[in-house]
Amino acid sequence: MKKMVAILLVLALVCTGIFAQGSSESKSDSVKIGALIRNLNEQFVKDYADNLRKLAAEKGVELNLQDAQGDVARQLDQLNTLITQGYKYFVIIPQDTSATEQMAQQIKAAGGGASFSNIQPSVEALKVGKDFYLASSPELVAGQYQAQIIDEYFTKYPAKAPNKVLNILYLQGQLGHPAQISREAGLIDTLKSLGYTVNFIARDTADWSPDKAQEKMDTWLAAHSGKFNLVVAQNDGMALGAVESLITNGLVDNDPSDGTILTFPVIGIDATADALNSMDQNKLYATVLQDSVGQSSTAFELAYAMATKGTASGMTAWGIAPAKEVISEAPANDAAVIAQCYLVPFKPVTKANYKDLM
Repeated sequence: MKKMVAILLVLALVCTGIFAQGSSESKSDSVKIGALIRNLNEQFVKDYADNLRKLAAEKGVELNLQDAQGDVARQLDQLNTLITQGYKYFVIIPQDTSATEQMAQQIKAAGGGASFSNIQPSVEALKVGKDFYLASSPELVAGQYQAQIIDEYFTKYPAKAPNKVLNILYLQGQLGHPAQISREAGLIDTLKSLGYTVNFIARDTADWSPDKAQEKMDTWLAAHSGKFNLVVAQNDGMALGAVESLITNGLVDNDPSDGTILTFPVIGIDATADALNSMDQNKLYATVLQDSVGQSSTAFELAYAMATKGTASGMTAWGIAPAKEVISEAPANDAAVIAQCYLVPFKPVTKANYKDLM
C-alpha cells in the first residue's frame, strides 16, 4: 500500500512538472506586439486601432496599444516602457516623422523591428535596418483623387465654376504634417494640370477636428458669403464639420440632383462610416478612401511575421507586395529602402461606389 502511494506521489509530481513546464512554454512562446498610436481622438486612427485589436485577438497575440494623445515625448516614453517590458516588435503611427529614426534605433538595439503607418517614417528610419517598414498610403494620391472628383463635378455642372475658376474654402490638417503637405500639393497640381484657376478664398488648419472645422467655417461663411463655390477638407472629420456649418448657416438648396443638398459640394478624405452615412443622406458630396483596415492589416502582418519568423523581408502582406519602383514621396522615393515600402492604395469614393463600403 505504501509502495502504491509512493508511486502515485511520484506520478503526481512528474505530471505536475510536465504541466508546469507546458504552461511556462506557452507563456514564453506567446507573441507580443506593441502598438504606438499617435492620437485616438481621430476617427481614422480609432478605426485603425480597432482593427489591430481584432487582428491580435484572432492570432492570439498579446497586443499592448498605447495612445500618445498627440504628444511625441509621451510616445517616446511609451516606447521605452514597452521595450523594458520585453516588447520587441511594433506597429507605429508616429506622432512626428522627425522622431522615427530615434524610435527605430531604440527598437533595433532591443533586437526588434517595426512597421510604420499613416504618418510616414523618415528615410533614415528605414535605413536603420531591414526590419523597419512603411505600411501606408502615398498622400499625394489622395489630393490627386480629390482633384479628379472636383473635375468630374464641374465638368457635369460647368455653370457652377464659370471659366473653370475654383474659389475654395480649404480646411487643412495639422500644419507640417506629411499628409497636410502632400494632399495639398496633389490637389493643387492636379487641378492646375486640368486647366483650373485655383483661388483659395480661405485656407487654414482645423487640426483634423470636426468641431474646429465647424467653428472655422462659421467664421469664413460670415466673412466670405457668395465668394466661394467649393469646400475641400483634408479629412472626413473636418469635411463633416464643414457640412454641419453649411447646414446651420442655411446654405442648403434641398436639390440632390447634383449629388448633394448643399449649395456647394464638400469633399473629404478617409471614407469613414460617418462620411459614408453623410453621402447616403446627400450631404457630403464625395471622399477618398484611406484604408484603415488595409493599412493596419498590412502593418500588423509585417510585425507578426517578424515576431514569429524572425523576418518579414520580401513577404506579401495583406495581398500587397513590397514596392519595386520609387515614387515622389518619402520614404518611398529612395531606392535604398523601396523594398521595405508597402503602399496601400487610396480609392476615390463617389455616388457610384460609396455603398460598396457601407
